[in-house]
Amino acid sequence: MILHQFIDYDTLRIIWWLLLGILLIGFAVMDGFDLGAAALLPFVAKTDVERRVVINSIGPTWEGNQVWLILGGGAIFAAWPPLYAVSFSGFYLAMFAILFALILRPVGFKYRSKLEGTRWRETWDWALFVGGAVPALIFGVAVGNVLRGVPFHFNSDLRIFYDGTTLFELLNPFALLCGLVSVAMLVMHGAGWIILKSEGPVADRARSFGSVAALATIALFVIAGVVLWLGIDGYQITSTVNPVGPSNPLAKTVAKASGAWFTNYGSYPLTILAPVLGIIGAGATYVFMNTRREIATILASSLSIAGIITTVGVSIFPFLLPSSIDPRSSLTVWDASSSHLTLFIMLVCAVIFVPIIIAYTTWVYHVMWGKVDEKAIRDGHGHAY
Repeated sequence: MILHQFIDYDTLRIIWWLLLGILLIGFAVMDGFDLGAAALLPFVAKTDVERRVVINSIGPTWEGNQVWLILGGGAIFAAWPPLYAVSFSGFYLAMFAILFALILRPVGFKYRSKLEGTRWRETWDWALFVGGAVPALIFGVAVGNVLRGVPFHFNSDLRIFYDGTTLFELLNPFALLCGLVSVAMLVMHGAGWIILKSEGPVADRARSFGSVAALATIALFVIAGVVLWLGIDGYQITSTVNPVGPSNPLAKTVAKASGAWFTNYGSYPLTILAPVLGIIGAGATYVFMNTRREIATILASSLSIAGIITTVGVSIFPFLLPSSIDPRSSLTVWDASSSHLTLFIMLVCAVIFVPIIIAYTTWVYHVMWGKVDEKAIRDGHGHAY
């Protein structure tokens, strides 16, 4: 018997749906505090030394954190090829904007302190701000468009056609609301990191901004849920589903329905824990920030992020990317995956390499543990940026 047949095809599809969610959460938690801290840079740090404190709090680890983004993109490419094809081509302009903003980060880190001029350094500080705020916003906007449905379809030969036109149609009101949820969530997380890694005025300002961001995360998340319930139609499969069938998106029928994105919460009551965790985690972050419990703050904000992202995944399951112009073309867990053998080989690789990445990351954070010392920065010792 071939080894991969020990795990059923439908089970592998579910496993990779779960792993994709874990990778996205890993990226949002690990690289999210980098983005949030960069977005806060011009506001929590007033002097050059204070800004170097913030930069050095994320400088040693931000590159390693982006491994989670690469893993997520790689998982989509290998496990869900149609999803990769539609999202990376349909959202091309949005992806380009994210890429441009992310390119500003390494350039900003490397070039900011090459010259001592005030204007030079402030320019790169704002570049780092853009590198943090823009991806945080556009990632949320992308999620909002997924919930609304994306304008693509397949022809009879399963060729993909994206019928969207400009970047601005992606910036619709609901998508922008989701973008604000993302920004507030990551600013809250970034503030928690700055508090953990700094002292004095920088930490105090981060605590103030982070408290506001935590409350904003709760409010915006709830508002987005209400708008989704009242004003955004969901999608539901109206035909028989074959969980071990071939990956053919056109082999099903799909209909839009009001409130369809909330069906899973009635069918599987425990899934309500996801949005509850998102809200309670943000509330706990607010409390821990203001009671100066630093490690608890970053753990609570991480739980909030996990809850909010899981909420999206639970709401749209089994859909991965619904089509707004041809619901039948919508991509689901059951009809958009790679082959049985491909998913199994990837699972073996994930079982081997993901623990190695986690172990290495844990070691790096252990070595880099501790607060950034303002005095050491002034004296020019022990800090690269």
